[in-house]
Formats: sequence, structure tokens, C-alpha cells
Amino acid sequence: MPLVKGGKIVEDPFVRLADDAQTPAVGDILVSADRFLGDPEGLLARAGRLGMIWPNNRDIDALVPYLGRLAAVALVFPVFRDGRAYSQARLLRERYAWRGELRATGQVLRDQFVFMLRAGFDTFDVRKQADAEVFAQTVKRYSVFYQPTGDGRITALHRRMQLRHAEGVSP
Repeated sequence: MPLVKGGKIVEDPFVRLADDAQTPAVGDILVSADRFLGDPEGLLARAGRLGMIWPNNRDIDALVPYLGRLAAVALVFPVFRDGRAYSQARLLRERYAWRGELRATGQVLRDQFVFMLRAGFDTFDVRKQADAEVFAQTVKRYSVFYQPTGDGRITALHRRMQLRHAEGVSP
């Protein structure tokens, strides 16, 4: 599947490991939450970056103690109308100030892409090459938003206030 990161289609540096697959000694791996929670210290101690696939029906608080040592978290959209991963993304970015790779996986659809960006996702695991190309272009299309959200961009209001302050104009 194509991976979109930073507005570009890229090769996935992570190898997805099945729960019953042998853990390689080195290299970047992406494992399920069940596999990770079964042996977190063993997986974190190996050479290479570690990412985890976190289902949207699990409490994000169980992941928090490990955030500082994870390179990526892939949140799952099992069906297009299930938006719990949006809430998980916002919690990770806003409440826990996590700055690692936040990946959207599962039913990642082009009509929801901007909402995913605004929730804090920065990497997208899409199913079709055509969607990956649209996603890569969409990242560049919008530069200003009115609502504050988890992606860290300043809002139009804050941008205007910064300009006024720089020009010495009082609000």
C-alpha cells in the first residue's frame, strides 16, 4: 500500500510484523498493540525503531507510559464512519504533546484527508495509488485554517495577531 508522509509518497520504513512472526534483531518494525503489551520492554530494547498499531476501541491511556520511546503510532479506521481514531489522535497531539509519527491506517479515504491532517495525523497508509497522489497534493493546498486543532498550525486569527504585533499595530 502507498504511504504518504510530508506531502510525498514514500517507502514505508517499518516492517509490519504479524503477531506470530519472529521478531528481527534489527530494523524498524510496526507491531500490534496486543503483541507490544505482551512484551513492551523486550520490543523496546531491540535495535531499530518501534511503532505500534493501536486499535480505536482501546483506551489511549494504556499507551501513554511508552510514548517517549515509540517512533510511530498507527491509529486504525476500521470503517469510514467510525471516527474514534480522530479523538485518539487529538488526545495524543494535544493532551500528551506527542510529536512522533502519527499514522492513519485502515479506511483512509480522500474525502476525510483534511480532517485527518487537522486531527494531527502526519502519515497516511492508503490503499490506492491514485488516492496517494491526491493526498500528496492536498497537503500543499491548505495553509490557513480558522479552527485550532491537533496539527500544530496556528489559526488565521493568531496569524493576523502576529502580523499586527510585528507591525506595531494594537488589536
